[in-house]
Amino acid sequence: MAAAMPGPMTPRACWPLLLACPLLALAGALSHHVALALLALALFVTLAMLPALERRQPRPWLAWVGLQAALALVAWLGFAGLLLEAVPVAVNAVLAWLFARTVSRPRPLIACCIVAVEGEARLREPGVARYARRLTVFWAALLAANALLLAWLLACVPQVGVLARLGLDSAWHGDARWATTWLEVGGYALPAMLFVLEYGYRRWRWRHLQHPGLAEMLLRLAAQWPRLLRDRGVPE
Repeated sequence: MAAAMPGPMTPRACWPLLLACPLLALAGALSHHVALALLALALFVTLAMLPALERRQPRPWLAWVGLQAALALVAWLGFAGLLLEAVPVAVNAVLAWLFARTVSRPRPLIACCIVAVEGEARLREPGVARYARRLTVFWAALLAANALLLAWLLACVPQVGVLARLGLDSAWHGDARWATTWLEVGGYALPAMLFVLEYGYRRWRWRHLQHPGLAEMLLRLAAQWPRLLRDRGVPE
């Protein structure tokens, strides 16, 4: 008989995790406390795998336990500093994959978010569905590019980069302070800033329609997060 898996998370249990993940990651980067970064990564893995975990099948839960154990092992082996600096790379890469995997679907991720926040009728407004698909492509490309940039900086920055730690020439000739700053905050600041700007643009472009406030929109998205990441991605 299969072991009983934990039940599905409620929306109220989900949205605090969504809020805590970037806050912990940013706090870990700024304070250089590895425990905060490790906890942020553990939460991020949980959120990314949440739709599969809610199916209550053993395989996703075994994969989740394995990934959490791998994170703990990396920290225990003395690579905690590298783990801390790799958090924004992982966050941007996983988010890029979440957007990219829905681009070819009849309803991409941004369209599902619009339905979750503003209802099915909003998606039928002229130009909204096309805008949602293009925005999904934009987010996938932007986050992937930022992940690649962060990975390159992580490898090449003098003194703190992976190549420098291995005693190899980093071939870096730019401002190391800029690179270090972007490694610490760029992985979170750029997506957050563009998210707010896009929200303002959307309100202006469809200003003849009513829109929820920014806080209300975030809460609704958080409540629907597991459903948005399921295969069909359509809130029930």
